[in-house]
Amino acid sequence: PPPTPDPHTMSKVAVLGAAGGIGQPLSLLLKLNKYVKHLSLYDVAPVTPGVAADLGHIPTRAKVTGHTGNDQLKDALTGCDVVVIPAGVPRKPGMTRDDLFNTNATIVQTLATGCAQFCPDAKILIISNPVNSTVPIVAETFKKYKVYNPKTIFGVTSLDVCRANTFVAELKNLDPSEVDINVVGGHAGITILPLFSQFKGATFTQEELEPLTHRVQFGGDEVVKAKAGAGSATLSMALAGERFTAAVLRALHGEAASECAFVESDVAPVPFFASRVDLGPEGVKKIHGLGQLSAFEQAKLDPLYAELKASIEKGIAFAK
Repeated sequence: PPPTPDPHTMSKVAVLGAAGGIGQPLSLLLKLNKYVKHLSLYDVAPVTPGVAADLGHIPTRAKVTGHTGNDQLKDALTGCDVVVIPAGVPRKPGMTRDDLFNTNATIVQTLATGCAQFCPDAKILIISNPVNSTVPIVAETFKKYKVYNPKTIFGVTSLDVCRANTFVAELKNLDPSEVDINVVGGHAGITILPLFSQFKGATFTQEELEPLTHRVQFGGDEVVKAKAGAGSATLSMALAGERFTAAVLRALHGEAASECAFVESDVAPVPFFASRVDLGPEGVKKIHGLGQLSAFEQAKLDPLYAELKASIEKGIAFAK
């Protein structure tokens, strides 16, 4: 295993929305990450200092601080290397991610403004839905402050990859840790496209592909329905968020890391797109194209592009 990191090279990581359904388990997982020197928890909820006190009793090197309310955003963000944003409201049954737009767009814009002012060079990892619109909002906000760097702003789509890996492993009776499916496009419904044809460990019949693809695209709805009004995916999202944050932290420390993520990209006819990204200390090191697609996958691209383009434009228009 790599040596224990030198405390001088360890990172300050902020979680914005740290008291929420995703934020709490995500913060717990990040407290266990060996690269985190300071875990800064921010939320508007008054319980936030309590979450920080609670996590502070876990015996790892990460120092934990809690910050609540707009006047404490500066302290939460100053000196951050990585900021993870799960803030916002969750879906209820019958809602699409886009139904969250008005509430979450405003929350994300406020937090992005803080990041642009207080930690413009940090890697910004966006979980708040609808990701297809909130990532462009963050980008536009950074442009307003003249600190935009496309290499440092990421939409976290790792949950789509986690779901694809889980469902393939179940279907084909494989060890999930040996499955890694590339998932491209966006992070909502039909904009999510798992590229099962590129997975070397199994072959899929046409009868398997349609329900498998649909289940990855709408796996979030499965959880929303099962929670019956009590929220959306939080625990699996926290794990997926930690997976991506851990990759960004490894890359920051010079280790090889590669994950699917929604970034500014020229691999598709839309300005932001999720595909496999090699990560480096600078953030995005290399964006991979779609690679070889099956006819089944190819047929799904045009409707994907149309919906994704509209969601991106909606985010940009909101931020302008």
